[in-house]
Amino acid sequence: MSKSVQAMARTPSRYRDQPALRILIVRHGESTFNLENRIQGRSDLSRLTPTGEVQAQRVAEALAGIPLDCAYCSPLSRALDTARVILKDREGIPLHVTDQLREIDLTAWEGLTFAEVQEKYPEDYHLWRHHPDTLELEGRFPVRDLWQQAQGFWEMLAFHLQSASGPWNHGADPSQRQTLNILIVGHSGINRALVSTAIGLGPHHYHRLGQDNCAISVLNFPEGLQGPPQLESLNITAHLGQALPKRKQGMRILLVRHGETQWNRERRFQGQRDIPLNATGEEQAAKVAEFLATQPLQLAFSSPLKRPWATADAICSNHSNLILRPMPDLQEICHGDWEGKLQSEVEAEYPGELERWQRDPASVQMPNGENLHQVWERTRSAWQELLAITAAQFPQGTAVVVAHDAINKAIICQLFDLSPQAFWIFKQGNGAITVIDYPEGKEGAPVLKVLNLTTHLSGQILDCTTAGAL
Repeated sequence: MSKSVQAMARTPSRYRDQPALRILIVRHGESTFNLENRIQGRSDLSRLTPTGEVQAQRVAEALAGIPLDCAYCSPLSRALDTARVILKDREGIPLHVTDQLREIDLTAWEGLTFAEVQEKYPEDYHLWRHHPDTLELEGRFPVRDLWQQAQGFWEMLAFHLQSASGPWNHGADPSQRQTLNILIVGHSGINRALVSTAIGLGPHHYHRLGQDNCAISVLNFPEGLQGPPQLESLNITAHLGQALPKRKQGMRILLVRHGETQWNRERRFQGQRDIPLNATGEEQAAKVAEFLATQPLQLAFSSPLKRPWATADAICSNHSNLILRPMPDLQEICHGDWEGKLQSEVEAEYPGELERWQRDPASVQMPNGENLHQVWERTRSAWQELLAITAAQFPQGTAVVVAHDAINKAIICQLFDLSPQAFWIFKQGNGAITVIDYPEGKEGAPVLKVLNLTTHLSGQILDCTTAGAL
């Protein structure tokens, strides 16, 4: 969690008891500068292209079934015009325009193409690409400043949440609402900074989160801003007719969670019990397979347990070139004596342990099972092995990896050097797809291009899969 959000947890009681929040973060549509590969920054010369206007309308359609309580937007035209298209048919939704959602300040480079910056300022461009938090322009550190700006936005939002006269739909008192849905329309840089400051990533991770034009990300605060965050999804583009965001170069790994089982449905702890897919899970596996049918896949790996193996096998059925490889270290966390039990049964037999698992997961040793530190170690080993195989055989290729909730979360956390304490930050639904790119090969920094894509299962932006018992 970011320092600003952590600080909110220690604020006076008048900042407590906030409603649950769902934050829908959208990048503006394609702009004229995007089309010309020019740096925009805080310049307001760029405008939405016709394609950008269509993209904004598709966001409006994708969000149509989600009630919105208010919206926040950058004052720059490309973002403001995107927000107005999204809200065009929604009467009474207040649009709050704030400088705290402006794009990163790159004044010295604005209007130049990326190629021109690389040619004129090779050392600065190298810092920008590889050590963005150390880049200094005109006596400022743009990325560090952007992180402070994002923290300021969260603090402003926390203040607004206390006020019934704040920018809410029809002036409703937010303290009387169970969940508030808030739309944010910003830019690539500030959107990354908002997500990063919420979940505890520093400015050196600036280039590590995908943000395509009019992509949608969902950030949850189930207990309000004073509680822990959950990144439900990141950089979803399926509503734009683009199944997965494009990549320029390097390896791509598609990380898939297995389809639903009956024990998922019953919210029963599975762990390493070899429970097969239920009918819904089989349908989900088929939909994942259909969604990925046109994606070029060169390698396939899976946990050997039945539920991921069946999901992976469905994917491979549309790709005759694939040979499915078992990875034993990708088996689900061993819950030990909890396996086969409902959450209520675990609570009755191990009082307080379920809550500790949910609040302090790194401290829990499953009885006759594993702890997360052990899961981290074996997951790291398996991930490095499959990266090495992919890099050696298909350095510009795509591999699909099918595993489990805890395993996938461990993999994603380790992309950012996060400890087991961060276990609950990233959501992984049954049949969800996460995309991880390695633009500079396995030794380079990975980019979380897409997180927890589930639109192929339900046609909806929000994850509608069963909660399960993990």
